[in-house]
Amino acid sequence: MTDAAAEDILRGLRESGLYRRLVPSSVRGARVLCEGGEYVNLASNDYLGISADAALQREFLSSLSESDGFLMGALSSRLLGGDNPAFGELEKYLSAAYSEAAGAERAALCFNCGYHANAGILPALAGPRDLVLYDRFSHASLIDSIGSLPCKWARFPHNDLEALRRILKSRRADFDSVYIATESVFSMDGDRADLRGLIEIKREFDCSLYVDEAHAVGVFGGTGLGLCEELSAAGGADFIMCTLGKAAASAGAYVVCSPAHRRLLINRCRTFIFTTALPPISVLWTLFIFKKIRGMSERRARLGKISAELRGRLRGLKTLGDTQIVPVVLGSNESASAAAEAMKRAGIWSPPVRHPTVPKNSARLRLSLNAALSDSDLSLVADALNSFAEGGK
Repeated sequence: MTDAAAEDILRGLRESGLYRRLVPSSVRGARVLCEGGEYVNLASNDYLGISADAALQREFLSSLSESDGFLMGALSSRLLGGDNPAFGELEKYLSAAYSEAAGAERAALCFNCGYHANAGILPALAGPRDLVLYDRFSHASLIDSIGSLPCKWARFPHNDLEALRRILKSRRADFDSVYIATESVFSMDGDRADLRGLIEIKREFDCSLYVDEAHAVGVFGGTGLGLCEELSAAGGADFIMCTLGKAAASAGAYVVCSPAHRRLLINRCRTFIFTTALPPISVLWTLFIFKKIRGMSERRARLGKISAELRGRLRGLKTLGDTQIVPVVLGSNESASAAAEAMKRAGIWSPPVRHPTVPKNSARLRLSLNAALSDSDLSLVADALNSFAEGGK
C-alpha cells in the first residue's frame, strides 16, 4: 500500500467520525491527567483502584533486592533462557489457588497479554477434526484466533444456550472434540455468561469449556479468582484465561488448565513460544499484588455497590448488564460522541464506543467503574449523563 492509499483510508475514517488517535495520559486511581486537564476516569480497567494506592507500590519496591538479579527485562523467550524463577513462583501460586477452587489439580501458564493467550490457545489445542464454538460477543482476541484454527468453527447468538444446544445436537457427532468459548463478564455489554448452564451443556455433549475471565478476575469470587469461583464453577471450566492488566493493575495474562494441557501449550502455542518473556519485575509485582487482591473483599463490595447505584440513578437512559462495566447505549455514533464531549466538559473522561466496534445503532459510553470512585464522583457522573439525556447538551 502506498502512502497516498493509506491517507485515503485515513481521510475516510475522519469523515465517518471513526478516526482513532493516541492521547497521552497519566492515571491516578479515579483520576486521569490528559489533554491539559484532570478528569474523573471512567475509561480505565483498574477496577479495584490499585493505581491510587501508593502504599502498595512502595511496599513492593521495598521488597526488592540486588540479589534478585536483573529485573527490567527477560531478554529471551521462556524456552530459550528467559524463564526467570519469578514465573515459576507465580505459576505455582496460581496453580494452588485454582486447584483449591476447582477441587482438582490445575496448572497455570503465563502469557505476555490476554490477546496472546486468546489468539494462541485454541489454535494450539484444536485439531482438523474438531469444532470451536464462540459466543457472538466474545472479545476480538478470541475472534482473531479463528484465522489460525486448523478446524471448523461457528458462532452462537450471545448468551443463547438453546441455540448452542441446537448446534451441538445437529453437529457434535461429526467432530472428535468441540470447544465452547465465552467471556464470563462481557467487555462491551457488562453482562455475564450463564456459566452453570454452559457447564451443563459441555457435560451433556462431551465438550471442553474455555472461559475468558479478563473482566472478572479480581472483581468476583470470595478471593477474587473470578466468576467461576463465585459460582463454584471453577471445576467445570477446562480452560480459564485471566488478564493481569485490569483489576490486577499489572501486565500479562495466564491460563489455568490441566497439567497435561499446560505441557501441550508450552510445546504448541505459537504466541507463547515465539515471544520474549515478560520482564521479571512485572511478574514479581503480579505475584505481590495478586496475594493482596485475594483479601480485597471490601473493595469488591464497594465496586458492586456503586455499580448498582449508578445504574439506578440514570434516568431515561438505556444501560446494559449488572457488573462494574456500565454501558450507556445512545444509538448513533454521533450521539455517543456528543455524550462523550458533554461528559468531558463536566470533567469526566469516557470516550465513546461506536459502530463497528459494537453493532450499528448501539454506540455507547462504556463506563468502567473502580472502587476508588467517591460518592461525589458518582453524583457528578449521574448528573452529567442525566443532563445530557434531558437535552442539556
